[in-house]
Amino acid sequence: MTRPSRTGRVERTTKETSVVVEIDLDGTGRVDVATGVGFYDHMLDQLGRHGLFDLSVKTEGDLHIDSHHTMEDTSLALGAAFRQALGDKRGIVRFANASVPLDESLAQVTVDLSGRPYLVHTEPEGMAQMIGPDYDTTMTRHILESFVAQAQIALHVHVPYGRNAHHIVECQFKALARALRYASEIDPRQTGIPSTKGAL
Repeated sequence: MTRPSRTGRVERTTKETSVVVEIDLDGTGRVDVATGVGFYDHMLDQLGRHGLFDLSVKTEGDLHIDSHHTMEDTSLALGAAFRQALGDKRGIVRFANASVPLDESLAQVTVDLSGRPYLVHTEPEGMAQMIGPDYDTTMTRHILESFVAQAQIALHVHVPYGRNAHHIVECQFKALARALRYASEIDPRQTGIPSTKGAL
């Protein structure tokens, strides 16, 4: 039996940004990302490659102001594209978790593709405020909030320890990629929608 394509494409245009996101949940990790924010591009690359999602992201934003709108709107579009690609969620695993270390840092991510947006997010205190010239580390939570709001998933991200801000953020995206990959995979024993409600 041939399954329908699990792809999503979202265009989002405002006075602040223009975003086009395409995702294939059953890809091979091919990534083509350009947002104008170098470290954020690096994180989206982690998401695609470690999630084995084919991911294309093209964003033009008001970077002359700062990088906030660019990352926020890209994350909203990415969440919407992910939700679109999931379709009715028939046959998916639904729940998953992943723990990923990066040198001295560790990220633990648990996800439920529930249809209900909720984020729990903790990081070590005292992180450096900036990574590179344009990534404010306080944006990580907001990026995840924006993604969760549109993807309509429950996401718990916990970094119990870490020193280097680059490592702390990167291991979160790698663990998120793995958890989303596992949760969105097709369970060969699941013939319906994995919910007692009959819908997600």
